Amino acid sequence: MLALLGTGFLLGWSVAWPPGPINAEIARRCLARGFRAGFGLLLGACSGDALWAILVSLGMGALFVVPSVRLAMGIASVALLLALAAVFLRGAWRALRTGAAPPPAARFDSRRAGFLLGMGMALSSPWNVAFWLAAIGRPEMARHGTGALLLVAAAVLAGALTWGVLWSASVVLLRRRAPGRWWEGRWWEVGVKALTGALMLYFAASSAARLLRG
Repeated sequence: MLALLGTGFLLGWSVAWPPGPINAEIARRCLARGFRAGFGLLLGACSGDALWAILVSLGMGALFVVPSVRLAMGIASVALLLALAAVFLRGAWRALRTGAAPPPAARFDSRRAGFLLGMGMALSSPWNVAFWLAAIGRPEMARHGTGALLLVAAAVLAGALTWGVLWSASVVLLRRRAPGRWWEGRWWEVGVKALTGALMLYFAASSAARLLRG
């Protein structure tokens, strides 16, 4: 069991640290609003993954890799990334045009919105289902029983959450150690939102290409 838990933790860490839309949005929120803003999105993403883990452990994960269902989820994921890109690019354009940053209490950047966004990003990605099937849906894992599979899933989530906390804290620490208050300026607002929008467009294009390749 200890070996399974250790493997699960390493799996969670390894799947969480590569650059992706969730990490990009966590960084943007931490830079704009602080640690709690990014952590809220992280908790939402982990909650979505937890739901996938439970479904796979109960043997229901295979239903979501049916080609038609996988295609529908992929389209939803790409649409969400495109919508995020539009939000960020629009915000960058407004900041550039008006010469001022938007008010700090923007509804999109609230903690509740961050939690729901993180959960939506995790639930709509068909590749999350593929990961959980590979992690705990393999035939050799079934012999350990549902209880053991849920413990492994919890270890995977613990690994992902640990990475997310370290990533969020590192971004906040970088912000605090930077000289001056450059992150409150107009050009900082324009640059961060424009870059995040461009990243979301890139991730959307990558996801669409993967869908087309099957």
